[in-house]
Order: sequence, then structure tokens, then C-alpha cells
Amino acid sequence: MNFSSKLLENAVNEFGNLPGIGKKTALRLVLHLLKESKEDVDTFASSIITLKNNIKYCKTCHNISDFDICEICNSFKRDHSLICVVEDTRDVMAIENTNQYNGLYHVLNGLISPMDGVGPADLMIDSLVERIKNQEVKEIIFALSATMEGDTTIFYLHKKLKDFNLKISTLARGIAFGGEIEYADEITLGRSITTRVPYENTLNK
Repeated sequence: MNFSSKLLENAVNEFGNLPGIGKKTALRLVLHLLKESKEDVDTFASSIITLKNNIKYCKTCHNISDFDICEICNSFKRDHSLICVVEDTRDVMAIENTNQYNGLYHVLNGLISPMDGVGPADLMIDSLVERIKNQEVKEIIFALSATMEGDTTIFYLHKKLKDFNLKISTLARGIAFGGEIEYADEITLGRSITTRVPYENTLNK
């Protein structure tokens, strides 16, 4: 791609580094910003800088938050005996959109994937164990993507948690194998949560 301006090329290259953004899309976005007023572009840039500088991660569940403890963990209306384990913030948002879940969350910030060099120590697993030790948790729901990495992570977590006195369940397989939580439609995801099954029932099947 030939550019008439080095400044334009640099901006396109930066947008092109974003996931899912090719060079043509990056160029279209940059040209759109050039047509906007300076005030609008300043607001856009400022929001990104403010996000990066001021965003927090909940000290309890590791979800993205404006506060040290997120609003979900702080809510007295939520069931604090129920923890839904998810891969990342996108999955929290997807489940919240179903309006079928009223417990808390625990964000692992990834899945076990040896091929990508991601092991259990790279995830927020130890803090999940500590929550279970120190809180009155009655049930853990594994809401991880129906992929090889998701199943591997669930299997590992089950071994870590099976000796605790709590119910361990997983989403009903309304989510097709290979499907990711964030892309599931709200009705299917909501039904998978409400009809969750004991994890032991899914073994050796």
C-alpha cells in the first residue's frame, strides 16, 4: 500500500495492529478521523489515554472496573455464594446480557494452552482457590468456551477444587463444541446457565 504521507502511514500501521483490523479497514478508519473535527478527535484520543491510565481490575474477581472492587462484587443484591468462572471480561458482559445470572464472577484472564505457552500459573487460579477458602461459596459454575483449551482448563480446575465442600457445575451443552461464550446468542447462553449440570456428569462422555 503506497501512502502520500508518512504521518498517514504511521497512523494506519497503528490501527492495523489492532486485532481484526486489516490495512484497508485501518486506512478507512484513519481517513474518517481526518474528516472529523479536531475537538472530536481529541475526545477520541483522550478517552483511550484515560482508559489506559485509569482502568482498574477488581481485586476480588479480576474483572475490568472503575474501582478497586467492581460493582458486581460490591452489590448486596447478588448471590455471593455462587461464582461463575469465565475466561475474560467479554464473557462477563455476555452472561450479564442474558439477565439469567445473579451470582458473582471470577475472571481467569485466559485459558490453559500449552501450545501458546499458557499454563495454570499464568491464570488467576490461585486467587479463585483463596476465595473459596475464605468465603462461603456453595457453587462454582464453569462458563468457559467449548474448545480444547476450555475443556483442559475446566478439567484442571475441577482437580483443584474437587476436595472442597461445594457444588461444581458447567454450562449445559447448548454451546456447540468449538464455540466461544462471547459469540453465543443470549437465549442459548441464558438457557445453558439455567440448565447447567454437575461437572461430574460430563466426564467420560
